[in-house]
Amino acid sequence: MPSFPTEFSGVTVLTKANVYFDGQVVSHTVRLADGAKKSLGLIRPGSYHFKTGVPERMEIVAGSCRVTLDGAPGTRECPAGQFFDVPGNSGFTVEVSAGLCEYICSFL
Repeated sequence: MPSFPTEFSGVTVLTKANVYFDGQVVSHTVRLADGAKKSLGLIRPGSYHFKTGVPERMEIVAGSCRVTLDGAPGTRECPAGQFFDVPGNSGFTVEVSAGLCEYICSFL
């Protein structure tokens, strides 16, 4: 099982939240010292579809979700401690059945 960071040091955090689906998905953008961009957020119960511009890695740090990548057969469970990758210029549907799903999204 991967080990995800519990904190990031020496970063810039944008104070304006990224709010999607009437507040059901909320994140904040984090810029690391090396220029890498991430977002830290949470997903409330429901089903949400996102489009990607660049490849992304979604690391689930708490809770769980089900994910369906655009064009891929089937849906996969993604509990805390797991991740999934999404190709650029693509999309995915994420479903949370109960509780909150917390994530780190890395823009690759």
